[in-house]
Amino acid sequence: MAPAELIGHEELDGVAARLKLAVDASELHGSLCGYLSGGGRVGRDAVLSVLHLDGGEQVNPSAGDQALLENLVRQSEQELADPELGFEPLLPADDRPLEERVDALGDWCRGFLGGFGLAGPEKFGKLSEEAQEILRDLNTIAGSEFEFGDSGDDEDALIELHEFVRVAAMLLHAECVGGRNKPNSDTVH
Repeated sequence: MAPAELIGHEELDGVAARLKLAVDASELHGSLCGYLSGGGRVGRDAVLSVLHLDGGEQVNPSAGDQALLENLVRQSEQELADPELGFEPLLPADDRPLEERVDALGDWCRGFLGGFGLAGPEKFGKLSEEAQEILRDLNTIAGSEFEFGDSGDDEDALIELHEFVRVAAMLLHAECVGGRNKPNSDTVH
């Protein structure tokens, strides 16, 4: 079976808009990744219910949108556990305006923190000092207001933040989930 094509930011943003979610694609992906990194499992439950992201008007996902969300869960689980460190936060393409990409990174971090908290706040006291520091740093990024100046320097700063966030998610996932995820887990197949 050929691997499924990776879900893109615009595609997921379309689903979020159709379902009238209060979050965009970046925050939705961040929420899911935070939940999974914190040890949460989606299983056969609907991902939006697990993440408490049901649309305000209770719009039910079409079969296509539901399949995309289920694929997003599998994609995110696989990427977070990838021994080749292939995980990427789902953010707007590099050709989008810098301000939009910076805002999306902040949204992704806010979502990640919310999802991580949903996975089990009782774990916070058991986290290593490094993991606790990572969560504090993600919180700082999520709450930051960015000022823009030299576009080259700003672009470099965004690349550094992006790389930090990417590695942070994988480190938290490794600490909280570690080797628990075996190929025959109870995730949606």
